[in-house]
Amino acid sequence: MLKIIFAKKFVIFRLAAVVANAVFVASLLFTAGPLEAPKPPSAERRPVFDEYWGIKVSDDYRWLENWNDPEVRAWSKAQNAAARASLAALPNRAAIRARIEMLMKGASVSYGSLVLRKGLLFALKHNPAKQQPQLVTLSGPDAPGSEKIILDPSQFDPDSRTSIDWFEPSPDGNLVAVSLSKNGTESGDVHLFEVASGKQVYEVIPRVNGGTAGGSLVWSPGCAGFFYTRYPRPGERPEADMNFYQQVYHHFLGTPTEKDNYCIGKDFPRIAEIQLDSAADGKVILAQVANGDGGEFAFHLLQPDGSWVQVAAFADQVVGAAFAPDAALYLLSQQGAPRGKVLRLAPGMTNLNAAMVVAAESDGVIQQVLPTASTIYLSELYGGPSRVRMVAPDGKALGVVPVAEASSVWRIVPFEGDSVLLNIESYMTPAAWYRWTPGAEKHVRTALFKISLADYSDCEVSREAAISKDGTRILLTVMRRKGIKLDGTNPTLLSGYGGFGIATRPSFSDSRRLWLDHGGVLAMTNLRGGSEFGETWHQAGMLTSKQNVFDDFIACARFLIAAGYASPKTLAIEGGSNGGLLMGAALTQAPELFRAVVTHVGIYDMLRNELTPNGTFNITEYGSVKNKAHFEALYAYSPYHRVQNGSKYPAVLFLTGANDARVDPMNSRKMVARLQAASASGRPVWLRTSDTTGHGGGTPLSERIEQVTDVQSFLFNQLGLIFKPDLSPVPK
Repeated sequence: MLKIIFAKKFVIFRLAAVVANAVFVASLLFTAGPLEAPKPPSAERRPVFDEYWGIKVSDDYRWLENWNDPEVRAWSKAQNAAARASLAALPNRAAIRARIEMLMKGASVSYGSLVLRKGLLFALKHNPAKQQPQLVTLSGPDAPGSEKIILDPSQFDPDSRTSIDWFEPSPDGNLVAVSLSKNGTESGDVHLFEVASGKQVYEVIPRVNGGTAGGSLVWSPGCAGFFYTRYPRPGERPEADMNFYQQVYHHFLGTPTEKDNYCIGKDFPRIAEIQLDSAADGKVILAQVANGDGGEFAFHLLQPDGSWVQVAAFADQVVGAAFAPDAALYLLSQQGAPRGKVLRLAPGMTNLNAAMVVAAESDGVIQQVLPTASTIYLSELYGGPSRVRMVAPDGKALGVVPVAEASSVWRIVPFEGDSVLLNIESYMTPAAWYRWTPGAEKHVRTALFKISLADYSDCEVSREAAISKDGTRILLTVMRRKGIKLDGTNPTLLSGYGGFGIATRPSFSDSRRLWLDHGGVLAMTNLRGGSEFGETWHQAGMLTSKQNVFDDFIACARFLIAAGYASPKTLAIEGGSNGGLLMGAALTQAPELFRAVVTHVGIYDMLRNELTPNGTFNITEYGSVKNKAHFEALYAYSPYHRVQNGSKYPAVLFLTGANDARVDPMNSRKMVARLQAASASGRPVWLRTSDTTGHGGGTPLSERIEQVTDVQSFLFNQLGLIFKPDLSPVPK
């Protein structure tokens, strides 16, 4: 995210470094080796048999799915206690924590999610002195002194467990709607705040955002009300459907929410995920409807006469849309163009067949389309890094915005006329907001940029390639300190994701410095299933082709070993969510390659996951056991079902949140029980559960520090790193 510089920050940085160094010097140096973990409670085998397409499948730990069962809660609590005690006892954990805290709290403040309304910038301020981001306004990107706090969740909730899901300012800038949720649930109610005073006003709108289908809101003309997404309310549907059937309603300010008007959604799929947008004048509303998580979208327009017209169906392969200032609609289409092409519908037009192609498919994968007064900005991917191309409304090429190599352009925000603000970040450079005006020689950094204690000028980033099982070339990015010898002894951490069309892109990390300071190597993979090379690349890693993702990742691990970066004794892997599934697949398919595994909020039981609320939304990405071909693929790689008794598995640290609405924690409980019973390596399998967090969003800073500390302490211990207390990174 983006940071503001304050002159006195450097004094604070150096003071923090001195204090933290005193803690490190007082710590005892050690050469870490495997520790015998306090024994976690075993789980009783209670086999349940299911039959899928003539195949009987045993599930020994089905009973661990029921979180309402006191026995399950007691088992989970005991597992957590054993994991926390083991992690707390690791040598030098306190010193590692002090270093992590110094790096994460020592950065300057940052500003993200910028929105411009009537000359006023709204933003989320990430302040390392605060547990949760704050909603603020600024008079401009070069005026940090004009900052005004609209909402500080810590004042709203002293326990810092309430977080901002998203916000939407009114077009006149007088009001702002904010979705607030607690304990990482992502179950957000919309609260309204007066911008001038920061006071909460009007009524609270319940059940607008959720961890399954998200949520959205746009203001109606005159700012007297807004359109919003709405989940069923108690009594409207059976309990099993409360996280589904998202629809669009309209609310008038100052009226009871029970009287809100239904707009659209009754005919949408049960797993519809709706995002709303509007033209600049608010008179034309767009509803983007995702058919679950697999990448299919439909688009509906609310006309000035109050009627809804479908512009694109799921089969049309339109995957994004944006309004121009003149209300023309620009559509990102993948039909016959897996890397994306851009279509233009003139104001008032709704016939997709009449759309004009303004940007044909090129060698870049289009991620964002932003129309301004006379320029269309296209943010594109090239295997991971970004490029920004410009075209005119008639399709004429207008050149590119100069962006440093190996960088990510996370967002482009309209500013003034054809000028925009770009959020740019790399592996070695913190994110910053830059102003760009067409015709300029270069973009100009604004005052909204980050200062970090982590200086990576002594490091290098290289692009490597591995060859997957089927011959596909898989790119990976390797980050290390300059001069490291490739003799197979380097502690190496390999990560990946590979799913849902989400690309692995260059990103900055403050805490990454700790790993590199201790001789570590970091490797980030661009696996099939992501969007690095377009929709074809995504489809090659989904549904019945999902095994390709795991083959790609294992090929990258073998490459790192063959190239001398690591050996099976020094190679660890880490991933989360869909990347947690990747970790489960890797450790069960190639356990001999890895010394340690860290897996966050992962999916492991692929036969039962679709029965969970968000797992139902995943069907369009993973498939369903109700389809024979899908079942065969799912059963073949399902990590929970691939565990073999007597196999020597790596040490594994599972992390999950009890309130996770995206991946049911039962996945982690069942996988841990199965691994603990099966593994013959003698290495620990720990389950760390946070009772006050979910999938990651809304996690307070203090808990994030504890999680990073536990992960690093675990990896240091398992890979035999020597902790160095004399390192003291400070800004130049």
